Amino acid sequence: MSTVKVGVIGCGSISRLRHLPEYGTNNQVEIVAVCDIVAERAEEMAEKYGAKAFTDYKELLKLEEIDAISVCLPNYLHAPVSIDASNAGKHVLCEKPMATSKEEAEEMIKAAKDNGKKLMIAHNQRFVSSHQTAKEIIESGKLGKIFSFKTTFGHPGPEKWSIDGAESWFFNKEEAFIGAMGDLGVHKADLMRYLLGEFSEVASFIETNAKENTEVDDNAVCLLRTESGIIGTLAASWAYVSSSDNSTIIYGEKGTLRLEADPEYSLIEEYKNGNVIQHKLDKIQTNEEGGQTSSHVIDHFVNCIVENKEPLITGEEGLKSLEIILASIESQESKQIVSLRKGV
Repeated sequence: MSTVKVGVIGCGSISRLRHLPEYGTNNQVEIVAVCDIVAERAEEMAEKYGAKAFTDYKELLKLEEIDAISVCLPNYLHAPVSIDASNAGKHVLCEKPMATSKEEAEEMIKAAKDNGKKLMIAHNQRFVSSHQTAKEIIESGKLGKIFSFKTTFGHPGPEKWSIDGAESWFFNKEEAFIGAMGDLGVHKADLMRYLLGEFSEVASFIETNAKENTEVDDNAVCLLRTESGIIGTLAASWAYVSSSDNSTIIYGEKGTLRLEADPEYSLIEEYKNGNVIQHKLDKIQTNEEGGQTSSHVIDHFVNCIVENKEPLITGEEGLKSLEIILASIESQESKQIVSLRKGV
């Protein structure tokens, strides 16, 4: 396949900051069509990228020349639109969280498999240089046994960058399903699985205490245990009003890794013997920068289609990361530790 012909469904901020510009700079891609229920947004993006504009995604899916779809919609639409796109014979890149339930996610995976198409979930943390380097260090044994971790993703909230501001679907429980945990926490769940392996147990405290006129969570702290016995915390917040925090710290037998915790050095290795190694790596991407740094998600998705490879974050991987978030909600409701082990 020489050129991947793409349709983007949803023309809000994530589409404008990530998907469309990154497709636009990929020389293997032609943006064929865009869709948004707000006609002016679809027409604006269509004009900018030389594409056709639609307000009904089902009409867009009828275009036989389209090879792949990006689903950039409110969370409750991720599953139905992704399933329709798979059934229309398109590869699918879906924004996170992939679905609002385990059952929806499984239906998405099945639809892609039944149609012989790829399904990728847009978790970008695995593509960050500091995270990839940290994975190499951990796997090399340089840190020795890993004991603990803390990972955080917080910012002032989606009203700061969402195209609809304070009126955004992010604050509507029926459309969003979950708040900061779905927006930010699921990214960190995916990252920690990538770095440390699968998790076995989750406990959480989840609050709505920072935003007004919403029922979705805006502050959450989870306690996690891996299958190998590593314990740590995951925090997701829309209440970090002065600046964002996207840091992760990993504590090992021989030293500590600090990821995205320093303004200058993306990764710092600190060892028990006094050695400190500071890495200046590519900056982690933020939406505040207006898309100046690549997420690498789009390029990876396109490359997987062109070379017929399995994506790094398949539907199955997206589901495992979603299950951590679903378990955290269950823990908050039941006030119990929730097991992720099958059949437990």
